[in-house]
Amino acid sequence: MASHRSPRRPSSPVHGWPARVTVLSAAAASAAALAPSASARPADDPARPSAATVNSRIDRLYEQAEGATEKYNATAESAGKLRDQVETVQDRVARGQAKVNRLRGELGGLAGEQYRSGGISPSVALLLTADPDSYLDKASALDRVSSRQSLQLRQLQAAQRELKQQRSEASGKLAGLEQHTRALKKQKRNVQRKLGSARRLLHELTPKQRAERERASRDGSRGQNSDTPDLGNAPASSGRAAAAVAAAKSAVGKPYVWGAAGPSSFDCSGLTMWAYGKAGTSIPRTSQGQRGAGKQVPLSQARPGDLVVYRDDASHVGMYVGNGQVVHAPHPGAPVRYDPVGMMPVSSVTRP
Repeated sequence: MASHRSPRRPSSPVHGWPARVTVLSAAAASAAALAPSASARPADDPARPSAATVNSRIDRLYEQAEGATEKYNATAESAGKLRDQVETVQDRVARGQAKVNRLRGELGGLAGEQYRSGGISPSVALLLTADPDSYLDKASALDRVSSRQSLQLRQLQAAQRELKQQRSEASGKLAGLEQHTRALKKQKRNVQRKLGSARRLLHELTPKQRAERERASRDGSRGQNSDTPDLGNAPASSGRAAAAVAAAKSAVGKPYVWGAAGPSSFDCSGLTMWAYGKAGTSIPRTSQGQRGAGKQVPLSQARPGDLVVYRDDASHVGMYVGNGQVVHAPHPGAPVRYDPVGMMPVSSVTRP
């Protein structure tokens, strides 16, 4: 499959969005794990929900926040491409304006020459020349001047029409960029709300329950050993897939951070994009985009390097690494880790 071109990071007004989400996510994760809750119910309160119920709600909020984050990532990627297009069109507008100015100047020069001639008919001026033998040569020169002026006038009119179209295109793209920026702010608030709700629920757990949740998350899949599992010896689907697998394995243990794409922290699609980037191949930024970034294969035929996309909305993605295992970035508070490929409903398997 042909490699996708990696989009340039968007500049203002959306410049810096990964850093902003990173700070937000790190703060949310730290607060969730460490901050005491003034409103937490006593451990013996019969109205207190069970730890299993709270953990289930937290997991659901993380799932919803992950879906919102992938939408944010997609909008930010589109905004970056649109920013590039705006800059290109604005450059064309500037060059078009310079061309119009030059043509106007040339036409103004010809008009000035006619004015300085005193407004005498060019034919009469030529007839009064002191050198009649040069009359025909001068008449021919006059025709050429007139033809040149007519041509320049047509060129100016065409340049003005083109400039008007370019300005209209620039205005439309700027309006689209502003719309994307508003969508980014809305999506960011949505992620913040989900994370805030998860943080409040975490405070409903006792310190012991929070420690158990953190330990289970750190160990993987509620108690799976954090050591490297047996990955078998199945070959990767290609050399670049093998390189991507090696990169993904090297990220195990690094923190999950919303909106991050390496090298020190990741969200789910950020990890797989980064891993394939280390292999010299560009794939889309979002899990939804990565689902269509190659050939679809059955789960039973998955090979190391394949992208395993989860849930019907394709809101999570991991990398298959062999023997029924994936490497993925799960959620805040849980580092990049190995988990069974069937940890959640599989939507599709893609081979880049």
